[in-house]
Amino acid sequence: MTQTVRLDLAKRTRLKALIATKSVLTGGDFKLASGGKSSVFFDMKMTLLDPEGLNLVADLMLQLLEHEKFDAIGGLVLGACPIVDAVTLKAFPARRISGFYVRKEPKERGTNKMIEGPLAPGAACVMVEDVTTQGSSVLKAVQEARAIGCTVATVVTCVDRQQGARDRLAAEGIALKPLFTMDEFK
Repeated sequence: MTQTVRLDLAKRTRLKALIATKSVLTGGDFKLASGGKSSVFFDMKMTLLDPEGLNLVADLMLQLLEHEKFDAIGGLVLGACPIVDAVTLKAFPARRISGFYVRKEPKERGTNKMIEGPLAPGAACVMVEDVTTQGSSVLKAVQEARAIGCTVATVVTCVDRQQGARDRLAAEGIALKPLFTMDEFK
């Protein structure tokens, strides 16, 4: 049974305004991580590296995950890093959630790890993303976590561009929970 979660309307409205003013770029010919092109680009680092923006993202993501049972939260570097840090800090001490980052390729020195952080095999994980388009980037992180025996049932994203990520993740048994969709910024 899926429980309905109501997000704090004032926080959501304020975050939407911050994203619209700081992160939505229009009028260009922007290349996306998916390889496609778009005249609209979400430069989410401008919102995620703003203390108010990151605080709102963490609050709203924790609200979305209120009924989820999970041990760890992580995602692909670089877009997920501030989100992971903020959510783990915001949840503590009421809830101890471990954070982890998934590298795009193994570090060529030291431990050569793909996953950085205290992620234990068998952990139930939630993945986070700044923007989803087709889901390819976040699926790389999911595959790495699953390769060490973790489970991933949920991906939370700041903005879903509505270009296939939801269906692609669903095919892998993963629910996509966006704070916003691209349509909300038109």
